[in-house]
Amino acid sequence: MTDTHSDVLILGGGSGGYTCALRAAQLGSTVTLVEADQVGGTCLHRGCIPTKALLRASEVAETARTAASFGVLAELHGIDVHELHKYKDDIVQRLFKGLRGLLSRDKIRIVAGAGVYSPDRSVTVDGVRYTGDAVVLATGSQPRLLDGIETGARILTSDQALELDFIPSSAIVLGGGVIGVEFASLWRSFGAEVTIVEALPRLLMAEDPWSATQLTRAIRRRGITVRTKSRVTAAKEDDNGVSVELVEGETVTADVLLVAVGRTPRSADLAAAGIAVDNGCVVTDERLRTNVSGVYAVGDLVAGPQLAHRGFQHGLFVAEEIAGLAPAPVADHLIPRVVYSHPELASVGLTEAAAREQYGACIATVYDLAGNGKSQILRTAGGVKVVRAGETGPVVGVHMVGDRIGESIGEAQLTVAWEALPSDVAPFIHAHPTQNEALGEAMLVLAGRPLHSHS
Repeated sequence: MTDTHSDVLILGGGSGGYTCALRAAQLGSTVTLVEADQVGGTCLHRGCIPTKALLRASEVAETARTAASFGVLAELHGIDVHELHKYKDDIVQRLFKGLRGLLSRDKIRIVAGAGVYSPDRSVTVDGVRYTGDAVVLATGSQPRLLDGIETGARILTSDQALELDFIPSSAIVLGGGVIGVEFASLWRSFGAEVTIVEALPRLLMAEDPWSATQLTRAIRRRGITVRTKSRVTAAKEDDNGVSVELVEGETVTADVLLVAVGRTPRSADLAAAGIAVDNGCVVTDERLRTNVSGVYAVGDLVAGPQLAHRGFQHGLFVAEEIAGLAPAPVADHLIPRVVYSHPELASVGLTEAAAREQYGACIATVYDLAGNGKSQILRTAGGVKVVRAGETGPVVGVHMVGDRIGESIGEAQLTVAWEALPSDVAPFIHAHPTQNEALGEAMLVLAGRPLHSHS
């Protein structure tokens, strides 16, 4: 590594960028990692970790509120917002400290500052030009805004919602995707009246309709209002709250409005420098190569699921690709997805409709959590849906709804990724009582060996 040149030059220190740096260094490359903010990116500082910390706190609040129904005499006296944020921020800082320690190895140089990519495989930071034999673009994404709706003290993006210094008594969530559903869930658990407004026919359009329907029913039972096929046409705020006009002509008011209509890649500067971009996403081949030789793109920049663990895998893949190890490409349909609401939704692989389109026919079965002991203990509802290709093919999709059901996604992902037959998985022993048993029961049904259900 010279003063300004390294084997691998990475622009962006989020999930994809820092993982690429760590793996490239393990493989013997010298690495320069340029980050404008803090290593860890959105996931660590403004996404996965702080959001899930708040969701855990909201679960505690929900437990306290319903404790009497379990025979425990407890009472929820309120939410200490200062301690809530301290809990969240302490987790973030501990993980941030650990990450900085990992990145402090000799072969990784971290450059703090806003980097500007140039077509000659270089990145300039504060007037200093850094070059690399290979360049990895990992600039991530940011909350998408809507024309005519300006953010402020009460009209919020997810970034602002994470730092809100009060618990809203009412909230309107614009967008029924993962971010919108998770914030709606946590605010409801904290006691807020919540309305989700979604322009599309249902929530979570990327998921199997069965899963989305199960989750929608569950959150409606919790008192969350869900308005689909509806749009916000205007919104304004004052010191007392927000006023939102819907396309139907109705005006709705609340303490806050969360704009959760997705995230947009940070690609404008890259496009100006000659990187091919389509609809905001950097165009790559299956090996994550851009249109410029020696330049790769990873994570949210690349069209597909905007998930931290996808970014991790992209970073690992590109580091190994640069090192000449010829790794297998990252398949988007094998990336597990979890919505950490109450209840949770977890899935991997193809929806039933996608399986029919790809294979011409499929068989799907649903095991209801009403028959699962641990789910009854948790007092959660939902189920596990397993999709197989044709009548005799492998498992190609798993879709689950229920509290804590995301913990079962690992086995589901292995089953789909290894193209296992239901008969391959059916003999596996699942501990009792666990929700994981529900996945085993569904496999028994598809293997023609139903135990606690009728085939």
